[in-house]
Amino acid sequence: MRRLALTLPLLAPLFALSPAHAQPKDNLVVDLPGDVATMDPHLQWDTDSYSVYRNIFDNLVTRDTAGKIVPQVATAWRYTNDTTIVFDLRSDIVFHDGSKLTPDDVVFSIARIINPSFKSPQLSQFDQIASAEVTGPAQVTLRTKTPYPALMAQLVKLSIVPRAYVERVGDAKFNQEVIGSGPFRLRAWQRGVQSVLDANDTHWHGKPGFRSVTFRAVPDIPTRLADLRTGRADITRGLTPDDAEAIKSEKSLQLLPVPTERIAYMFVNAQAGPTKDKRVRQAIAMAVDRDLIISALQQGYAKPTNVVLTPANFGYLSDLPGWPHDPAKARALLKEAGAEGATIQFLTSPAYDRRLNEAVQQMLGEVGLKVEIVMLDQPTYLRRRQGTPEEAGALSQGRWSCACQDADGVIFPLFRSGSIWSKYNNPEFDAAVDAARVVLDETKRLTHYRRAFEILREDVPGIGLFQDYQIYLARKELKWTPTANEAFFVSEMKWQP
Repeated sequence: MRRLALTLPLLAPLFALSPAHAQPKDNLVVDLPGDVATMDPHLQWDTDSYSVYRNIFDNLVTRDTAGKIVPQVATAWRYTNDTTIVFDLRSDIVFHDGSKLTPDDVVFSIARIINPSFKSPQLSQFDQIASAEVTGPAQVTLRTKTPYPALMAQLVKLSIVPRAYVERVGDAKFNQEVIGSGPFRLRAWQRGVQSVLDANDTHWHGKPGFRSVTFRAVPDIPTRLADLRTGRADITRGLTPDDAEAIKSEKSLQLLPVPTERIAYMFVNAQAGPTKDKRVRQAIAMAVDRDLIISALQQGYAKPTNVVLTPANFGYLSDLPGWPHDPAKARALLKEAGAEGATIQFLTSPAYDRRLNEAVQQMLGEVGLKVEIVMLDQPTYLRRRQGTPEEAGALSQGRWSCACQDADGVIFPLFRSGSIWSKYNNPEFDAAVDAARVVLDETKRLTHYRRAFEILREDVPGIGLFQDYQIYLARKELKWTPTANEAFFVSEMKWQP
């Protein structure tokens, strides 16, 4: 007995270190490349905001890890004709303030985002919805202006907000103090610093695996890497391929790369400055060496594409040609346009790969354009990019995803005249994308998209570069499988020491 008593104190530390007796991790820490631009899910659709607020809200429908559209607030749906769809809803969902989620909240959420005066940057992805009405105690009927083949894919992004609370506090305060019904609730948002969410233990889908999650704005990649190495953070995203290659051998960390539906592209302003001249835009397309960018900068974490769309999206046509790399022809076009030596602004933020910006700057410099890179924080970048043509700069790097896997969610908002993102106006292009979104026959839709992409190639309001990979870096203990639509659901993550 005396020997056992002497031995037990020596064994105690070993038990404390044993994985079987390890304490569960209560708080997940996420380093994001940029600050949250909005907590209101009906406003911005940038990745940093989306990564946070999608954990606060439930959506009408969602996608499973295989990409299939599955129930969330809606349990089932059925078309009664080509423009009318009926949704049956869950009746056991409660908002974070204790109020019940009702069909009226669903109708309010739809009406809010399609209201032009609300000025949602997402409007173009929902504007085919004509109306929504409560048609039963747990039922909503939605009508579209025309047959709309991408409707369910777009509704994956429709978060349900509490009508009574939004109307009581107003849009501005709602954005600061959001209330949803999701697996996490907002505790605090320090703009430019971090946002902290607490678990919603009574969530209808079950209790999350973490008591809280802290999302921190950490624009500097070396700092994010250091945070992961030291355990100050548990997961980050937005690594460059160089970062990924350099960190592969670190045993305490794991790389989680995934090819996405996101298209890496160059925005080219067709309505202001030197790039208003189509010849200048075509010269830029021929000056940018896409193959060199992929081989030198992406290191296998990219797949080339000739158009502003990826193979993961309906509407992609692999046989459409891109612009050849031809610096001599680019210089000749700039001379013809009288744009030799012209200065153009390249807007960017820490969310985008600095090396790609600098590579494009050098390539355009070699054909006679002076490129001024303007670094902005992400919210300011978004405001200018969505502003007037004069505010939007001549160029910017883009990584666009609609999370709908359909061309309607990509080239329509990016280039259709009237869109908050578009700095381009071509009635023939508008007619083609308008026609593609109102016909259910897939063959006919592809015919319209072929014409739309032919017009985009000629006019160059944007340049497709490659299918983007999202590269996550996490601690080894974090168990999670990323998906092509980049849904960052903390409730799907587990910590296993």
